[in-house]
Amino acid sequence: MAAHGFATPNELQELLGERLKRLRLNRNLDQRSTAEKAGVSEKALRNLESGRGSTVETLLRVLKALDHLQGLDMLAPEISVNPLDLLRKPKARIRATPRARRVSKPLRES
Repeated sequence: MAAHGFATPNELQELLGERLKRLRLNRNLDQRSTAEKAGVSEKALRNLESGRGSTVETLLRVLKALDHLQGLDMLAPEISVNPLDLLRKPKARIRATPRARRVSKPLRES
């Protein structure tokens, strides 16, 4: 499979499905009990695990049933600082070199 940045959406769905299946199997769960716990049909779970398309709701229900909601934080991390706010904030002006101080000359008396 291509690197994730160059993978097609279908390849990414298959990869996600394989990982969910391994997670389910590592927890020693079968498809029937996982589907029941998630509140989805076995067919919906099979489709998700095979990468044949699914809904976001099915994905979330299965992640919750597998007690793996921390996967959401990796998938869509919460941003604490809005990068656009950093661009909008006026920057302090900084001079590259300070101006030479002018020394005032005494006035001539005539």
